Amino acid sequence: MPAHFSAVSFLVRDYDEAIVWFTQKLGFRLIEDTSLSDMKRWVVVAPPGAGAGGAALLLARAANEEQLAQIGRAAGGRVAFFLHTDDFARDRTLFEARGVRFREAPRRESYGIVAVFDDLYGNGWDLIELQPRA
Repeated sequence: MPAHFSAVSFLVRDYDEAIVWFTQKLGFRLIEDTSLSDMKRWVVVAPPGAGAGGAALLLARAANEEQLAQIGRAAGGRVAFFLHTDDFARDRTLFEARGVRFREAPRRESYGIVAVFDDLYGNGWDLIELQPRA
């Protein structure tokens, strides 16, 4: 199999609060939660549509003040994560009902429907329904 992303580190304040947020707000699956030491765990979550070889988030608890200061700044204020859906209206409605805060109303772009929402730490995410290419 060619090289591919399997996981991307996602800096968190607390493992358990992040697990709850991703699983209960976005419907992600908890793939793994393994204790590595008294202070460190290997925690992986993934969107429900991520199949074998799909990218997941490796939740990495901040270990010092410098890392704590970077929580919520994954892309320096820009959108950091892109979550694709096959039904934008369904997922936006579901996310909002679960307390996810969108920064903007949905907008149509050349590639499809998109709106930015914030995760529990303020990182920006695009929720995107791609339009079929002609």
